[in-house]
Amino acid sequence: MLSDATEALNHPCLPPFPWSKFPFTGFFAMVAALLTLLLEFVGTQYYERKQEVKRDTEDEIRKSLIQSYDESNGKVFGEEESGGMHIVGMHAHAVHHLHNHSNEHHHSYDHGHDYGHGHSHSYIHVSDQPEVRHVVVSQVLELGIVSHSVIIGLSLGVSQSPCTIRPLITALSFHQFFEGFALGGCISQAQYKSSSSAIMACFFGLTTPLGIGIGIVIASVYNPHSAGALIIQGILDSFSAGILVYMALVDLIAADFHSKRMSSNFRLQIVSYGMLFLGAGLMSSLAMWA
Repeated sequence: MLSDATEALNHPCLPPFPWSKFPFTGFFAMVAALLTLLLEFVGTQYYERKQEVKRDTEDEIRKSLIQSYDESNGKVFGEEESGGMHIVGMHAHAVHHLHNHSNEHHHSYDHGHDYGHGHSHSYIHVSDQPEVRHVVVSQVLELGIVSHSVIIGLSLGVSQSPCTIRPLITALSFHQFFEGFALGGCISQAQYKSSSSAIMACFFGLTTPLGIGIGIVIASVYNPHSAGALIIQGILDSFSAGILVYMALVDLIAADFHSKRMSSNFRLQIVSYGMLFLGAGLMSSLAMWA
């Protein structure tokens, strides 16, 4: 994508100023990587607050139930009616179970709340939870893939020569397959609902055909060597490259290869690095046909 963006933004059909005076390809890729970092930060903050509000609501419910149980504990157990004692016993068992479950649930958190029962409750920060990261990563990754897929489909749709279309379809099939494989893994790790996963999968699957359809419709009036088309293609390719490079190195490869599971298993390290280099070589070989 970076080579295509460089070729488009340095095309002779573009005016020399400013396109030949500054390396816009690397600049747009850098801007895209920084914007991806910012977007991940904002998205993570949003999901953190969302989960904290939900957790605080659950904690207030537990606190009120436990408090009401403790306040009524001495009164109700003094009743001598057999039926009442049976109901109270059931109620005490249920609240006691809730209390114990609450202690177990909060023992691993780090906030230091004391509910007046001699139990110290603590909370882990939400950003330490992997599901938040997986949700943000899957959404940002799909954004980068989709923007690139539309451009690929558009290029294929406006192509007139079979000699250009056939190798492009071959490269596109392999490229989209591996991108979809990576995106599917991120969606699976994010543990979305079935409907949300289906929507994201369909959205990924429809973007390239949509780009092809748009390219076929505008093929008669579209000039791929016009200044506007070259600038748009170059900027979008640069942004897509910056997003995907950041996602691949920071969120996918680094996150998995620096995990505790990887560091504690030497055989897994050998296999993972071997497959990583093999995959990089296979994807690089697609440049001969793309």
